[in-house]
Amino acid sequence: MFMEKKLFTFDEIKLKMVNYCTYQDRCHQEVEQKMREFMLIPEAKDEILLYLMRENFLNEERFARSYVRGKFYHKSWGRKKIVSHLKFKGVSEKLINIAMEEIDEEEYLEVLNKLTEKYINSLKSGTDFEKKQRAVRYLLGKGYELDVVQMSVNQYFNGRGSSL
Repeated sequence: MFMEKKLFTFDEIKLKMVNYCTYQDRCHQEVEQKMREFMLIPEAKDEILLYLMRENFLNEERFARSYVRGKFYHKSWGRKKIVSHLKFKGVSEKLINIAMEEIDEEEYLEVLNKLTEKYINSLKSGTDFEKKQRAVRYLLGKGYELDVVQMSVNQYFNGRGSSL
């Protein structure tokens, strides 16, 4: 029992791709992946891609900036994780560097410090040394750089009056 694929006209596919890009910013890789579902010939894919770019439905820089803002301000990801995911999505190094300017250095450290405090306060058991190790591991997993993570964790324990 195979499901038959519904066939669409070129204009229907183009409209579907416009809607796909309008719903949220997309990168080229996501759009090309979506178009594979329609089994288009290469010329038709290229024509749709050009149309989407010309009409500004597909804008890689806008996507990268939006992605950085979303992952940092809503998910509290660090720079390393954001950059890694953008590279995986096929965004160029130049656009990644431009997009990373969306993150203000002061806010970056502020978010990291809040995340550090929240995570360490959520730990129920363990010595301060174990809590430090777990916090560092957690924050590195969120994509923050080792030097700022260590600074934030040490600042938390020193500010609390810990002997570590």
